[in-house]
Amino acid sequence: MFRAARRLQVEAVLVANQRLQAPAGNPHVTAVWVDGGPDVADQHIVEHAVAGDLVVTQDIPLAALLVPGGIAVLDPRGDEHTMDTIGERLSIRDFMEQARTAGVVTGGPPPFDARAKQAFASALDRALTRLLPRG
Repeated sequence: MFRAARRLQVEAVLVANQRLQAPAGNPHVTAVWVDGGPDVADQHIVEHAVAGDLVVTQDIPLAALLVPGGIAVLDPRGDEHTMDTIGERLSIRDFMEQARTAGVVTGGPPPFDARAKQAFASALDRALTRLLPRG
């Protein structure tokens, strides 16, 4: 993301409830530190993102809030959430959370390996190509 922000000269904003250090020497990347608490960072993103923005998050409920507003949403593995997919993904997420609450061991995602990095990089490039004005 940081390289893409520099290469394309687009703003990238990191939002978290802990201090983050934006990469040195990249004026296109900034960090926003929000107060701690449940969903405070998510609420900041929802309040500041506008149609045509791209948000990277693995938080499906956050994605479900953003997608209807015309905000592109990618997860860190390169899957894009859309109006066609977000309802199903939210239902699966809720089902899995209920299963974990009931004591079912569901396991976690596969390791974030070179293939996952490449899938994300490709999806990021496609999304930015689609979203950025051609000049």
